[in-house]
Amino acid sequence: MTTDTQARRQPIYRGKVVDLGLESVDLPNGESAELEIIRHPGGAAVVARDDQGQVCLLRQYRHASGGWLWELPAGKLEPDESPAVTARRELAEETGVEADRWTDLGTLHSSPGVLTEVIHLYLAEGLRWCATHDHETHEVIEIHWLPFEQTLDLCCDGTITDAKTLIGLFRAQAIGGKLGLPNDNSLESNVLSITDA
Repeated sequence: MTTDTQARRQPIYRGKVVDLGLESVDLPNGESAELEIIRHPGGAAVVARDDQGQVCLLRQYRHASGGWLWELPAGKLEPDESPAVTARRELAEETGVEADRWTDLGTLHSSPGVLTEVIHLYLAEGLRWCATHDHETHEVIEIHWLPFEQTLDLCCDGTITDAKTLIGLFRAQAIGGKLGLPNDNSLESNVLSITDA
């Protein structure tokens, strides 16, 4: 956000997660506009793939969407926390697993017309169980491990409607076939060390 935009922002509501304001902006075409913008710290989501080629999906109750959704393990960035660290933390908290290998799958904008949220996507492999599995009281979650091809079918038939989950699964497919193949050498630059992130 530019200094000019900050000076021309009328706060409307500031909550624990989001900050809604009316922003007066100068557009690239020379016009001005007043936009209702929700500022969000961003998040990270994880395609966690085990050695059998199964992927973790959460079936989670979401009041805002009117019921149950299939989602990747994910969560919001905490202050001063890198997206890679958020991904590792959320994977452990929501599924009870940790990963040895991480691949950056890029980012997505959730709803760029009104929301500043950017979600960082990762592929996690070399999974092992850990003891930090811990759902918050407001989280109503079922943990499922499904064959990767089945998750793609659920994307294509409309069962999965969550944007980060659709994009994460299709990006994982794009870089690794059906995830049964190792990443080729052209992807080595995307592999990262969470401890260095």
